[in-house]
Amino acid sequence: MTAAGDGPWLDEAAGRLVRPFTVSNGRTRPTIVLDLMSQVMATGATPLGYLGPEHEQALDLCRAPVSVAEVAAHLKLPAVVTKVLLSDLVDGGALTTKPPEFHHNPTDRALLEAVLDGLRRQL
Repeated sequence: MTAAGDGPWLDEAAGRLVRPFTVSNGRTRPTIVLDLMSQVMATGATPLGYLGPEHEQALDLCRAPVSVAEVAAHLKLPAVVTKVLLSDLVDGGALTTKPPEFHHNPTDRALLEAVLDGLRRQL
């Protein structure tokens, strides 16, 4: 088990000891629209209001542009909880966000088939 200030509280057998909905104070909707591929980056400004440990961890991850999905994976939190945390940081002025940039058509059949082939190889 990790110490109180050392990131998410985990127990080898039980898993996460702090349930995800408590991290976001029970909120399930972010205040801004964030796609899993949206890029977030720290502004360098001191965030307004109280930051919990997960907020601070998310802010540390955002020193360089990073996707919402990557932040969720590093925090080991569901995407919706991560979106709530990140929207808190955007609202507090500590993060900036931009929509994902597509250099190709995301519904291109060849691209989707290549992704499917890659997933099949992984399984």
